[in-house]
Amino acid sequence: QLHLVQSGGGLVQSGGSLTLSCAASGRTLEDYAIGWFRQAPGKQREVVICDSGDSDDESDVTYYVASVKGRFTTSRDNGQRTAYLQMSSLKPEDSAVYYCAAVRFHCFSTEPIYENWGQGTQVTVST
Repeated sequence: QLHLVQSGGGLVQSGGSLTLSCAASGRTLEDYAIGWFRQAPGKQREVVICDSGDSDDESDVTYYVASVKGRFTTSRDNGQRTAYLQMSSLKPEDSAVYYCAAVRFHCFSTEPIYENWGQGTQVTVST
């Protein structure tokens, strides 16, 4: 059973950077696509970016929110135990609770398909 635990997040000024971590236990992330979702107050949760295993291969990364392209990137450690979301040039509209989620092999934009979820972490970008 795959279990995901998130860390990182916090308060940052506009234009700043943050890195979120999503640590796996029970299994490695080797056969999983990792989607990063966010939910802002009063809004539905949305998928932001997903990588299907090889973050170094741009074709394996899907951007679902156009405004993060060029600012958000994904990566994983060599042991496929931790996934990362690196966020730069942050804007106030990026403020949200961010979640990582795992699904076998392929990225999807549909939430229910993701089988395993992190607990979420708050990102607040001040002006």
